[in-house]
Amino acid sequence: MVEKQYVIFQLHTEEYGIDINYVQEIVLMQEITKIPQASELMEGVIQMRGRIIPVVDLKKRFYGLSNDIEADRRIIIVDIGSQSVGIIADQVWEVLRIREDLIEPPPPLMGNLNSSGVAGIGKLENRLLIILDLAGAFTAEEKSVLEAEQNITNTV
Repeated sequence: MVEKQYVIFQLHTEEYGIDINYVQEIVLMQEITKIPQASELMEGVIQMRGRIIPVVDLKKRFYGLSNDIEADRRIIIVDIGSQSVGIIADQVWEVLRIREDLIEPPPPLMGNLNSSGVAGIGKLENRLLIILDLAGAFTAEEKSVLEAEQNITNTV
């Protein structure tokens, strides 16, 4: 049976998984520079090895809550298409191998979750994981805004 590796992290009270192939690195929370008139999706930007990386708060998107920017938080740097984006996580737990047969599509009664980036639900022994599809977590418009903001800040 085919297995994939997922980085497991917490947002609010739930556990999420991102395919490790999209994860560049996980860094400690650092000061996030706010960009005037940036989209609501974007918390701001950070600098990593000379590159400017936009940072988003999925907790705000999924739960309507803002992350407190505390030192124990983490930023997961991921690839979304041709750009790098930081995702604020309350905690990053582990990297797990999960067999494909243990991941089910979102229940149909939950509406169109694929448009919000939920690819499926991972069933482990005593817990459920929300598996994210990063390509679907952001609309085409949001991706272009993130890319434009990253390009603008990298040319300054």
